[in-house]
Amino acid sequence: MKAYLVGGAVRDALLGLPVREQDWVVVGAEPEDMVAAGYRPVGKDFPVFLHPQSKEEYALARTERKSGRGYHGFTFHTGAGVTLQEDLIRRDLTVNAMARDQDGVLVDPYGGQRDLQARVLRHVSPAFAEDPVRILRVARFAARFAPLGFTVADETMDLMRQMVHNGEADHLVSERVWKETERALSGDGRGESGYRPSVYFQVLHGCGALQRVMPELAAQSGVPQRAEYHPEVDTLVHTLMAVDVAARQDFPLQVRVAALLHDLGKAATPRQEWPSHRMHDARGLPLVEQFCARLRVPNAQRDLALAVTRDHLLVHRVAELRPGTLLELLERLGAFKRGEFFEQALDACLCDARGRLGYENSDYPSVAYLRAARDAAAAIQAEAVVKDGFAGVAVGEELRRRRTQSLQAWRPHGAEQGA
Repeated sequence: MKAYLVGGAVRDALLGLPVREQDWVVVGAEPEDMVAAGYRPVGKDFPVFLHPQSKEEYALARTERKSGRGYHGFTFHTGAGVTLQEDLIRRDLTVNAMARDQDGVLVDPYGGQRDLQARVLRHVSPAFAEDPVRILRVARFAARFAPLGFTVADETMDLMRQMVHNGEADHLVSERVWKETERALSGDGRGESGYRPSVYFQVLHGCGALQRVMPELAAQSGVPQRAEYHPEVDTLVHTLMAVDVAARQDFPLQVRVAALLHDLGKAATPRQEWPSHRMHDARGLPLVEQFCARLRVPNAQRDLALAVTRDHLLVHRVAELRPGTLLELLERLGAFKRGEFFEQALDACLCDARGRLGYENSDYPSVAYLRAARDAAAAIQAEAVVKDGFAGVAVGEELRRRRTQSLQAWRPHGAEQGA
């Protein structure tokens, strides 16, 4: 019975990165041996145990065999006769198929250290093609390690394309797709060579999987925008630039999702109207609903994405709005009752504005304008209206009338009269 440190802990240590958790593989043991040694069983699909002191996970070495479609289509075999090399060969990438014994000796039968040095993400064996989740994992690892110069090996991209062609990606479970996508979106992008979630979507698009799991997003590719406003032209390029802005600003996950989904409506613009995209806000709402329902996106993420899709154009030209329209916008964005939601909506609109070639660090006065407008309108409270004798629905009507007047008086000098 011998334990080996495996996977990400070995990889990250060799890269000089912090090791956040450690996973172990045990060779030469049966489940009853682990229980007798004080380990607590926790695995459902195959034997995994918690160390009695450290509580770290120890899994029995195992082999796996394809027995059906999708992520769950496998049968596993464990036992004292399964070798470390047999366990490592079933893993996804060579950089994740290394181990260290308890004396610190590196075990690297499939060239993981070589690929770390070459900054290449390469599949371990043809068995990679048996699990479609590995397409998502490779894309996520590509995004995570892109700042270090990593790319996906050509032969691995070819294999993923073949998997998509064979229909394996069609068996990805919605919850797993979104879980991996959340993890890809959530990287910390601060720093000069910061994290870029866009790489995750680019890899999925490059192998054809984006069309299968997020067709609304893939449909943006090749859709042109007006070059005077969007020098990058391509709508998908713009969307992914906006997502990278959100990561660079270290905005929360909800903002990153809203940046990802805000322009889905541009793919629904009739081709004869290109490169203009009038009404893409309204056209985008059912697509956001459809996307979020299929992938089971949490309600908080969906609600912000819908609000930003609906109102980002008004936020961009907020200085043109009449006081009544401005008040309606503030109310819809939760300015008076949902302060965090309001701020996140503004952050997502900023990502949209800066997610353009040459505009990455541009000023975006709409944020300060809307905050100031919110403060001016919020100075009028319902209590004062009630004190003046209003009751029932009349309170809300009078409150809106007074707040509209307040915004009229507040409007910065020179603001245009618009919608």
